[in-house]
Amino acid sequence: MHRLVYVLILGLWAGTAQARDDKAGQFDYYVLSLSWSPNWCAVTGDAQQSDQCDTRHDHGWILHGLWPQFHRGYPSYCRTVERPPSRSMTAGMADIMGTPGLAWHQWKKHGTCSGLSAAAYFELSRRAYGLITRPRVFRQLDETVRLPAAVVEKAFLQANPGLTPDMLTITCKNGHIQEARLCLSRALTPVPCGQDAVRDCSARDAILTPVR
Repeated sequence: MHRLVYVLILGLWAGTAQARDDKAGQFDYYVLSLSWSPNWCAVTGDAQQSDQCDTRHDHGWILHGLWPQFHRGYPSYCRTVERPPSRSMTAGMADIMGTPGLAWHQWKKHGTCSGLSAAAYFELSRRAYGLITRPRVFRQLDETVRLPAAVVEKAFLQANPGLTPDMLTITCKNGHIQEARLCLSRALTPVPCGQDAVRDCSARDAILTPVR
């Protein structure tokens, strides 16, 4: 009897998961995710020999992605009638995203939910990236430092007077500053983040690796 109940529960769960059908263009706002490239390289990218981490580059805050978001939860891998991006499109985003592969992944998971063509999504992503002033103080580091994540948040707030603390969150991973995530309207104006998007790192000694 217990086994039968277990099987029924699994079947119901699977049916619910398969029933999810996120629709392109249906979302509330965007999350603009900026990744501190030197930290990603130190934790992950160097081991993968990612071109993003090659010393000929000097990436600081790169564009991780522009994510359609609901006030609770987010859509992903939406069905869309739009064509996938060409190789030249994804390659054209590498200057601010690090690699064409990241651009492709972001389109597949998030861009398909924007309701835009691939070209329009990447153009909007580039525009959103350009609207946010990335604090230059972190590019001036000459050695690895440990600092509270709140210091990174304060630097973004000072560099962008239109932002308030509820429009921004700083994340950490493996003891390193990971991302700055900013919440923007569909028209790319700063807005308060939904509860699901607010995941502030509380670390008081998070690592920040300098640009190489």
